[in-house]
Amino acid sequence: MMRILVLGAGGIGGYFGGRLVENGKHVTFLVRPKRKSYLERNGLTIHSENGDFTFNPNLITKHDHVEPFDVVLLSSKSYHLEHAIDDLKPFIHHNSTIIPLLNGIAHIPKLQSAFNAKRIMGGYCVIETTLNTSGEIVHTSNFDKLYFGELNGEDSERAKLIQDVFSNTKASFIMSTDITQGMWHKYLMITVLSGITTLMHAPIGPIRDSLGGTAFIETLYNEVAAIMRAEDAPIDKDIVSKYMKSLNQLSYHFKTSMQRDMEKGFNIEADHLQGYLLTLAKQHNIDAPILTTIYQNQKVYKEMLM
Repeated sequence: MMRILVLGAGGIGGYFGGRLVENGKHVTFLVRPKRKSYLERNGLTIHSENGDFTFNPNLITKHDHVEPFDVVLLSSKSYHLEHAIDDLKPFIHHNSTIIPLLNGIAHIPKLQSAFNAKRIMGGYCVIETTLNTSGEIVHTSNFDKLYFGELNGEDSERAKLIQDVFSNTKASFIMSTDITQGMWHKYLMITVLSGITTLMHAPIGPIRDSLGGTAFIETLYNEVAAIMRAEDAPIDKDIVSKYMKSLNQLSYHFKTSMQRDMEKGFNIEADHLQGYLLTLAKQHNIDAPILTTIYQNQKVYKEMLM
């Protein structure tokens, strides 16, 4: 049986890992001691329109000595990536496959350098989850998709094997031969939506429906897409219009995870998302006034956390 390790048991790792456990897969969660203690006492609970699920997860910390794993779902936040890499190293063997689920792109070269490029697949997820005050996972959207695939677009045997093992769960695990494009598209969307909602301190509905709101969002989409195209990112030529057409499909009360983190006074991934794109903009001599304003707002927030 495939040995699966999920780094983290929060809203992303806990949800997708839990759906695999629900389907009888051999899943272990690598967590910090405090989270391990909580889960040992309370178990892990998922609340979802797709079905609630409570279970007692297999848990390890970085100090445990166990056999390495075949597949790793890496659901760390970007600001914990260096620690996550160190924590993972004892649990990786020469045939391990690591599927990172972080937003953005900048983490890929770091992981390839740390673990050997052939071990790293591309990956991203489309889901809205949060942890409630009791530490339980609340799935707040009707979508729960996890995409993975070879970064070179190959339809490989290991990708097919993972697809086979991950199939028939209550979540959608989707193998993609265009994973790099998908990651850049997700990066574009999350940069814009997290930037807008954190700048305006509002869910997407009031921003979208305000006078000039839709045009403002589209301007930001075009600004970010221009940076990505200058970097030769493989984004679709019509991606901005596609995202604008889907804007009205978002719930009036839709919030991004970055917005939720700011409301809770948590750290945010501004440097990894908006900050990295502004670094690329500077390299390509591209002005990005709205993105710059968004990032400055995020830096002020982070300054106030100190």
